[in-house]
Amino acid sequence: MTRSPLPSVPSRLLDVEVGDTARKGEPLAAVLTSDGESPFADVADRVRATGKAGEVHVVPGDDGPRWLVGVGGGEEKQYRAAGAAFIRAANAFAEAESDAGRKAPKRVHVQLPADAGSEEYAAFATGALLGGYRYRVSSEEPKASVRTVRLLTEAASTHEGAVSRARELAASSALARDLANTPANVKNPAWLADVAEKAADEVPGLSVTVRDEEWLAAQGFGGVLAVGGGSVSPPRLIELNHRPRGATTHLLLVGKGITFDTGGISIKPAQGMHLMRTDMSGGGAVIAAMRAIAALRLGVRVTGLVPAAENHVSGSSYRPGDVVRHYGGRTTEVANTDAEGRMVLADAIAYGVQRYRPDAVVDVATLTGAMKVALGLRTGGLFASDDELAERVRAAGERAGEQWWRMPLLEDHAADVHSDIADVRQAPPGPGGITAALFLREFTAGLPWAHLDIAGPARSEKNYDEVVPGGTGFAARTLVELAASYVTG
Repeated sequence: MTRSPLPSVPSRLLDVEVGDTARKGEPLAAVLTSDGESPFADVADRVRATGKAGEVHVVPGDDGPRWLVGVGGGEEKQYRAAGAAFIRAANAFAEAESDAGRKAPKRVHVQLPADAGSEEYAAFATGALLGGYRYRVSSEEPKASVRTVRLLTEAASTHEGAVSRARELAASSALARDLANTPANVKNPAWLADVAEKAADEVPGLSVTVRDEEWLAAQGFGGVLAVGGGSVSPPRLIELNHRPRGATTHLLLVGKGITFDTGGISIKPAQGMHLMRTDMSGGGAVIAAMRAIAALRLGVRVTGLVPAAENHVSGSSYRPGDVVRHYGGRTTEVANTDAEGRMVLADAIAYGVQRYRPDAVVDVATLTGAMKVALGLRTGGLFASDDELAERVRAAGERAGEQWWRMPLLEDHAADVHSDIADVRQAPPGPGGITAALFLREFTAGLPWAHLDIAGPARSEKNYDEVVPGGTGFAARTLVELAASYVTG
């Protein structure tokens, strides 16, 4: 068996702890607001620290370095940005010290402003955990880095719960990043299913069932089989279940799991195709969110479905002009084999709705380039058939630090989805993001439903806030917060 060249999944994140004392001789950082006081006021004045969000100054000293970290006006987003900026600066310092033959700091203490609440402690922890995330495949030893951040407070017990929850939420984003970043020479549908099973083994209250290509054929998953038909790696349906006792609400999450997307016969341009290893970011977000939902023991029933396939080019690839029969019998006229995400989602949504009759359905996918044009690279597109569900998603994103913008489901284009030779057509003319959402709506049986298009924010080419280059894990934390909203009301 060929040994995988890749790091283990999930990646190890740094440790963030809460305590009331600093250990002697270990470095210290102070967090400054733009108009607040600092325990290092004299140092802050000397280096002209303004307290601007994300601004970091390092000041060498006889007893070790001191960092001054700005959080601006003290909003939660600014605390996340500060945590990320700080850990990047601290890791750069540790690496430089190691390269110079000196002892690199492994632990750093951080003192937040006196008026910081649990939300601010959690936000700073989230920024540090995710801002320090690294995914690298190399024969070299890992660079020296800080391994522990200790948040200092005289009220450790007050903030520990919020920081512990932040660790789980950050871990969900990190796992989603791992899954997106894993190259497709290792990451095929079977690998993705295997990782989901291993993740479930680590967390009580989460079960995973993997359906193979024979089961998919017997059940009539024509969309998944069509998309996966051109690859030597057969498709899978990954089914995750969290069923706590006493739960009265059932939420269905469906994530696109295209482990690599050539576009099929409607092949993509070569430039940028390497990024299509992240085309399962929606599925990765669902797997990671399900793990966190179970780890947090949320009292809501949640089912996650990830239809996983590789969209490849061969003599067995599906073709433009084909008519495909989905789970439940509905038929689709294929216009463009590169619009494969909606084909697999249609099967999974129809199956989830018919099998479980959930109270609400949310699907998440890197679905259309149109959303990147409409909303850029940092905001997800939100389509919804139900106003209450749309507001739940938006509010969940706000709590998670992920931004969503509601898009219209324009009924003027609903007829465009209908086909002359099948029930629906997969890629009708018109506004691409909207018609894709209208296509998916056809399979929801009128249940409250939201469609999250993350084509823009699922990947990044640079650092910003707690985001690093590569897969971002976008939507994982939103899905966890959405599930939590059904527990808290």
